[in-house]
Amino acid sequence: MNKSDLIDGMAEDAGITKAAAKKALESFLGNVEGSLKKGNRVSLVGFGSWSVSKRAAREGRNPQTGKTINIAAKNVVKFKAGADLSNSVN
Repeated sequence: MNKSDLIDGMAEDAGITKAAAKKALESFLGNVEGSLKKGNRVSLVGFGSWSVSKRAAREGRNPQTGKTINIAAKNVVKFKAGADLSNSVN
């Protein structure tokens, strides 16, 4: 499923226009992104939660040359599925 499929499904399930569904989805995604940028956790009970984790700087290897390279530290987004979501796919 891609973004346009999700918008179509939301519009059909909620009985709203595709434009309204697109606006709602974009608002949801924007709010999740904004919260994560601030370092906050986003949790939807039963579905899952998103959080930001810091990945430390480390050394790696260039697979072509075998030379050691430095990989910079960065923030990564993590998602942990909730119990209801996990149970629904099993």
